Amino acid sequence: MARFSNIEVPADKQVRISLTYIYGIGRQHAMDILAKAKVDPYKRVKDLTAAEEQKIREVIDNEYVTEGDLRRRVVGNIKRLRDIKSYRGERHTKNLPARGQRTRTNARTKRGKRIAIGGAQPKAASKT
Repeated sequence: MARFSNIEVPADKQVRISLTYIYGIGRQHAMDILAKAKVDPYKRVKDLTAAEEQKIREVIDNEYVTEGDLRRRVVGNIKRLRDIKSYRGERHTKNLPARGQRTRTNARTKRGKRIAIGGAQPKAASKT
């Protein structure tokens, strides 16, 4: 297995797919990295030469923010929004969608599992 940005990427997959296992690198960035390193994107990771691996590593280290640094930057941005009490920061604090999505319906992923509220349903008629 090859290591890029301190992450073991799968050896049996194509390089363009394996690079997406690194936080901060998606499909388009992976293709850009391979174009800059002049490596065939359809080649398997296990078939890469040491020189090709080194080229990819250099491109990622010099031009992209990935893994721990990127996670720290994102957390820092959210913390800054909370500290200045911006609208988006308040939404993050309350665990609600921050980008204008509706919450009357949907938003279950962000808000969590539904909570049953007692007395919300009309009582069923009982036989006497």
